[in-house]
Amino acid sequence: MINTKKWNPQQILKHYYGYDQFRKGQREIIESLLKKNDTLAIMPTGSGKSLCFQIPALLFEGKSIVISPLISLMKDQVDNLKSMDINATYINSSLTTEEIQERTNAFISGDCKILYIAPERLNTFYFLEGLSTVGIEQVAVDEAHCVSQWGHDFRPSYKLIKNFVSNLKGNPVISAFTATATQAVRQDIKQLLGLNQPQTFDMGLKRSNIYIEVIKGKNKRQFLEGLIDKRTGESGIIYCSTRKTVDELFLYLKKKKIRIGKYHAGMGAERRKEMQEAFILEDIELMVATNAFGMGIDKPNIRYIVHYNMPKTLESYYQEIGRAGRDGEPSQAYLLYSDVDKSIQRFLIEKSELNDERLTIANSKLQDMVNFCHTHECLWKSISLYFGETGEKDCQNCRNCLDENLIEKDITIETQKILSCVYRMQQSYGASTVAKVLKGSKSSKILLNGFERLSTYGIMKQLREKDIRELINFLSAEGYLDVSNGLYPILKLNKKSWEVLKSGKKVMKKTSLIKADHKPNPKLYDELKALRKTISLEENVPPYIVFHDYTLREMSLIKPLTDEELLRIKGIGEKKLKKYGERFLQLIKKHK
Repeated sequence: MINTKKWNPQQILKHYYGYDQFRKGQREIIESLLKKNDTLAIMPTGSGKSLCFQIPALLFEGKSIVISPLISLMKDQVDNLKSMDINATYINSSLTTEEIQERTNAFISGDCKILYIAPERLNTFYFLEGLSTVGIEQVAVDEAHCVSQWGHDFRPSYKLIKNFVSNLKGNPVISAFTATATQAVRQDIKQLLGLNQPQTFDMGLKRSNIYIEVIKGKNKRQFLEGLIDKRTGESGIIYCSTRKTVDELFLYLKKKKIRIGKYHAGMGAERRKEMQEAFILEDIELMVATNAFGMGIDKPNIRYIVHYNMPKTLESYYQEIGRAGRDGEPSQAYLLYSDVDKSIQRFLIEKSELNDERLTIANSKLQDMVNFCHTHECLWKSISLYFGETGEKDCQNCRNCLDENLIEKDITIETQKILSCVYRMQQSYGASTVAKVLKGSKSSKILLNGFERLSTYGIMKQLREKDIRELINFLSAEGYLDVSNGLYPILKLNKKSWEVLKSGKKVMKKTSLIKADHKPNPKLYDELKALRKTISLEENVPPYIVFHDYTLREMSLIKPLTDEELLRIKGIGEKKLKKYGERFLQLIKKHK
């Protein structure tokens, strides 16, 4: 390896990495470390954080240790460094005892500049004893959020780092890197890693090349087949919440002659390695996997990510969609949501044997994820706000920003009905039970509790129960309802709830217009106009008071068959639905 002590960061960048310019934030972070400032960097996936600790490692006279929990990332980065004639090695559980001793000796006594090590290995006697004579100038902590119980991937072994660093010879500079850190996690990183007045660099979260969309109410397998058919020859990852779902979906898509692999912790190590290599080498173009796959996978041309099930945290979601488009090219991320996903994740949390504090945190994070799936705000802005970033503008690269079929609708009356029902049920039940009462269900649970005697019983019977639940989820996402933690979440009123109930605060919701599958029916349009004329004569009002022409045209084009579909027609609210809906639906059904 060339002696680089008198080089500057720009020379290292060009000579070893082949780049003329640093990416956003890289130079500033490198300069901070070279000045021996402890440094915390929050950088989005794919923004080149490894350069930020590798270049100082080459410029420092002493050696550098990189602490990482990602076995595959260690190997990839060490292989890449060696390909550039930079002497580096790694120590993790994939090695034998003899290999670990051999690599430890090489780092302690040889000219090896950079050692990657798993945090679990920090307190081994042989390793600690050997380091007592070595000048360590930098300790870089990757995936630094793992030190915090508020992080989505807490690892107790990260608590070893602070003590480990304090016992090193000299006073090494500490650098900490993560893509996901709320304000609480940032404070934990600084405190629990023992960072001394750290310089903090926040490169932002938004990946402008990734389009994101949450899809509800569609057949998941049909959506997948259509997407894969359109993206033939492109690399993608499908994430599932359980091993069983991975296995089932893998077999289903395999039968469709799709070049697909699978990956989860229930598979043998060799089989997982084969699948991973096949994906990287593009022998297969699609991987269906649990979240066990992807950490440290540096494949730049993944064009799309599909979450077949909702992940349990926004941190996981953000990291996983970040595996798309690392080359900067346009990429897509789709989340296929269903209420069943929420139940599965709550079940997995409850059986995970977390202590009470961790259990509360996990349920709170899950509710944040559910809220994200139901918000009608800009999705990228919602992610930024969750991580404490303010002032972000709408991204214009998510479905909520770009869908021309979304129109704003006043749902204040529906909101008041839901909030009143929650109040009359003494704020002691969840969304499913509240929806049943509003629908007017005659299930044994409803009748046994005497809910049929409530004034709110059946006041939304024109809607499907699932649509009422969707409204409740939306109100929770927008902060009009609080949801308790636990396996059986309870709906609670809050300050915003009372503003709607007492002050009539307006609630608006973006609603997707139904896309027509057929051409307008001129005969139906004429008959709808005739019916409108009849009603106008009955009520002695002009026809446009009943419905405008554009409302009738949309009816003839879309041909709604239910109250819920009729409500999605421009110009039809609950009052007109109740007053005229049945007569118009009967007429439309004759033309189906």
